[in-house]
Amino acid sequence: MTQRLDAIRDCLEGVVPAIMATCSADGTPNVAYLSQTEYVDGQHVALSYQFFNTTRRNILENPNARLIVTHPHTAERYRLQLCYLRTETAGPLFERMKAKLAGIASHTGMSGVFRLLGSDIYRVLDVERVPGVALAPSPPPRANLLAALRATAARVSACRDLDQLFTETLACLESQFDVHHAMLLLLDGSGTRLYTIASRGYAQSGVGSEIPLGQGVIGVAAREATPIRIGYMTFEYTYGRAIRAAAAANGLGDALETEIPLPGLAESASQLAVPIRAGGRLLGVLYVESAQNLRFGYDDEDALVALAGQLGATMLALQQAGEVGDDAPAPEPEAGPADGAPVVVRHYAADDSVFLDDDYLIKGVAGSIFWALVRDHVETGRNTFSNRALRLDPRIRLPDLSDNLEARLILLRRRLNERGACVRLEKAGRGRLQLSTTRPLSLVEVASDPART
Repeated sequence: MTQRLDAIRDCLEGVVPAIMATCSADGTPNVAYLSQTEYVDGQHVALSYQFFNTTRRNILENPNARLIVTHPHTAERYRLQLCYLRTETAGPLFERMKAKLAGIASHTGMSGVFRLLGSDIYRVLDVERVPGVALAPSPPPRANLLAALRATAARVSACRDLDQLFTETLACLESQFDVHHAMLLLLDGSGTRLYTIASRGYAQSGVGSEIPLGQGVIGVAAREATPIRIGYMTFEYTYGRAIRAAAAANGLGDALETEIPLPGLAESASQLAVPIRAGGRLLGVLYVESAQNLRFGYDDEDALVALAGQLGATMLALQQAGEVGDDAPAPEPEAGPADGAPVVVRHYAADDSVFLDDDYLIKGVAGSIFWALVRDHVETGRNTFSNRALRLDPRIRLPDLSDNLEARLILLRRRLNERGACVRLEKAGRGRLQLSTTRPLSLVEVASDPART
């Protein structure tokens, strides 16, 4: 092989369609364009099988093929000599290509049209450069990714709690990787939705916003447990707008008052969603985006997959450490003065949504936690709470023991701080938190009235 396959991975991005030449058993040649190619390893590529066409028939008759790929920046062309091995219709590679195709389809309004029938695996017998004039070389990388990963690993490993871990990770993405728009989403206990726990680089943080598994690039990456990367502008709407438009179209406009828009660039061109996994299970998704075309390549994907691996392991370690034990109870602090008109805290039992006066705060598990805290505070004067007790509190109904209570509390604290609420939650030692209020609270429980009158 005159050229290493991993040295030309950028040519497999599909920015410039590949050209594939095949030949039937009777010697009739055929040339066709191919939109999706996938780097498998140093000796193999995978090509999407979407239609049973002449190329497909030829490959089944004669496994030898030629593929010409083009570098997206320099226009250099490379000729690959291929030998068809097999077609995979299940497994990690198929799911990765299927997810990537589904992500593209979701953002181009082509869901249900694009359908991957199989991943055709080819052995790469040779790679040679096609003679020709190359354009100016690619611009230098924005960052040394190995150095960025090393520096980030040092800062992540020094984190003492999840709140610090999330903040440091996003800060490192900007300072070390030159990524200015990113968000972290965690899987909820039901395993059907992701909720935003932290973001950086957006006008609105979107903390608390949700997205179902399978929705868009983020949801598909989570559902299929594989990185999804798109390098060019392919969609008309951001996630939040798309979700809200879909909800409105389905007659759910009234429900939008409790929807927190997902943050996102209005004109995102490059997107990369990487699953965060640890202990064999999905914890969440690390998502980055840019308004620049082709901002993220294979090397960026490799680096963020490594980062997500360390992030997941650290999250799991911090979560387990937090469950070992709480600090000894401290004397109940004196409550500060709560002056002014009472704030009405309204809780809707149907979905555990909570409003402070008419301002929506949170819903779901975080809503039930908040409601339990303010009830105990108002009814008993209690100000300090134990994470262990909250986890066992039947009023909260954590969907699963694996649900990350600490992450829910972080989400709740950030929502309260962002809203400038009169209620604040602060850490009060390991496994403990303290509630404080600056105004009296008036609690209203709404049993199950969807009209919310």
